[in-house]
Amino acid sequence: MIVVLKANPDPEQLENLTTWLTGQGITIHSSLGVNNLVLGLVGDTSVIDMDLVKSLDIVEDVKRIREPYKNANRKFHPDDMIVDVGGVKIGGGHFVIIAGPCSIETEAQMKEVALGVRDGGAALLRGGAFKPRTSPYAFQGLGGNGIDLLIKAKKASGLPVVTEIMEIGQLKYFEEVDMIQVGARNMQNFQLLKELGRVDRPILLKRGMANTIDELLMSAEYIMAGGNESVVLCERGIRTFETSTRNTLDISAIPVLKKKTHLPVIVDPSHAAGMAELVKPLALAATAAGADGLMIEVHNDPQHALCDGAQSLTPERFAEVAKAIFALRPFAMESAEMSQ
Repeated sequence: MIVVLKANPDPEQLENLTTWLTGQGITIHSSLGVNNLVLGLVGDTSVIDMDLVKSLDIVEDVKRIREPYKNANRKFHPDDMIVDVGGVKIGGGHFVIIAGPCSIETEAQMKEVALGVRDGGAALLRGGAFKPRTSPYAFQGLGGNGIDLLIKAKKASGLPVVTEIMEIGQLKYFEEVDMIQVGARNMQNFQLLKELGRVDRPILLKRGMANTIDELLMSAEYIMAGGNESVVLCERGIRTFETSTRNTLDISAIPVLKKKTHLPVIVDPSHAAGMAELVKPLALAATAAGADGLMIEVHNDPQHALCDGAQSLTPERFAEVAKAIFALRPFAMESAEMSQ
């Protein structure tokens, strides 16, 4: 249930209302919008008399919410959330490109890619240290040593960094990581999500390859229910019957998510396509559809990459793609506003 208050509500009446609601066992989440204060009521709201609340002088409207996700629901939070990642803002009109290799391999590789993507237009640096791979014989990443190399690249480039966690025991390696990524395979690792709800770092949550949009939002709810509201959602393609691409990029997920949630939404065209030549058109499509950012794989030597070289751009090609993306941004802003 949400309670929309009139502009400038009487402080005493507001205190009386909140005291009464909490006395009914209701948890209140307040969100100050442009014109109104919105109270999101979480708990057994069946005990609340809607007509009684609506009759109060300070109340403009009362609505029951059927969706099971409350913290991630735009009805509770009318304004877009802006997530700060090491000084870089995502959402609410702030568009970013996250770029870097799928896997961290060497110090020289990470430094070269970090400087290349920074100069090409990226605001955040990505790199995988812990790698969930389909085959147990594939390269699994450098683990903690990989994160050390990522932090060195962070210091060399000045870019905040993003890397993936696979289980909570790895958190000790993430002290200098600016944003923690939850990969598609862990989207419904609920114990991990609960623990990340207690972490004071932004979380990048990728959609599972066979999960619905509402399931993605429920996973975000796990994190937010623990107290960490700095969540960025990532559409990275879903598994369908089509075999021409690695996955099928669900462009419709962007406006749908924008309608359902206030959380920022970014897109990973690299994993969706699986082929470097498709990254640009998918990135442009996602930008035009109103995404708040992109995650693009970049490697200094894709042909010899230890992981996902076929979908990686060179730093030079990345700079060309980024230029085209930023040229499209004025039109993308109009699209994002229409979807809300």
